[in-house]
Amino acid sequence: MTRIGIIGAGNIAARHADVLSGFSDATVVAIADTDSRKAEALASQYGARAFGSHAAMLDAGGLDAVYVCVPPFAHGTAELAVLAANLPIFVEKPLSLDLVTAEKIAQEIADRKLVSAVGHHWRYLDTVQRARELLAGRPVRLALGHWLDKVPPVPWWTRQDMSGGQILEQAIHVLDLARVLVGEVAMVHAVPAASDAEGEIDRATAAVLRFEDGAAGLLAVTSLLEHKHRVGLEVHAEGLALDVGETRLVVNGEVEFEDPGEAKIRVDREFVNAVQGRPADVRVPYGEALRTHRLAYAVARSAAEGGPVRLDG
Repeated sequence: MTRIGIIGAGNIAARHADVLSGFSDATVVAIADTDSRKAEALASQYGARAFGSHAAMLDAGGLDAVYVCVPPFAHGTAELAVLAANLPIFVEKPLSLDLVTAEKIAQEIADRKLVSAVGHHWRYLDTVQRARELLAGRPVRLALGHWLDKVPPVPWWTRQDMSGGQILEQAIHVLDLARVLVGEVAMVHAVPAASDAEGEIDRATAAVLRFEDGAAGLLAVTSLLEHKHRVGLEVHAEGLALDVGETRLVVNGEVEFEDPGEAKIRVDREFVNAVQGRPADVRVPYGEALRTHRLAYAVARSAAEGGPVRLDG
């Protein structure tokens, strides 16, 4: 039985705990959160121990792997403590608010040769797999990404110094999908909408992307709406238009199929398989997620600095 600890007791942590509890060969044994009441509430659902800090949880021992499901501003210390304990690690995106922290964690994982995974569950969507099959042999020449949504119901989300902004916190899923279906990005140039709110995230941003193989891309994000309006990526190749989302794939204007909704289960299943030393399909280990984080950070940096940003190949 694989014994798992979770750092964080918010909505994402609860989702992972629910999925993991459904596996016959894994169990959630510990929950840590700086809000001890939240830790106790989540832990009580699974018969797990609750801790007021990740340090206390790690000191108690008895873990085979750890999930880090904390807000963007809280990444860094927890991951490094888990790695210092030589434990496999699953990290929810975004990896951090900056690059230095993420690069340091990635190096530590590589040095220790530990199993890792990051919660880019879109990589496990059947819609994405089908899109890749349809695009085989047809290079994408235009990509249009969207994340047009509302403000999530957490108090820290609109603060730049706590969430890092919508591109890092949400649209990073779309950017990761663009890397999968189109390729690596060479240059980005983002423009934020005007705002008078000091310290608040950009509530709307548009960006141009230039891919290494010559494709052109656009990304549009906003959190000004009252509902999730549109989230996904359109890709256009010779004679083929695909609209790829989390729930369905539209091919040349017609819905081909609805995704069965198993990606959020698969991402956890494959990580547990890897921890157990079984054959595993971990599609986004930490080092791969770092490449997407660099891209998202470049878009955010471009919006903040007002000019194009080039990415190293």
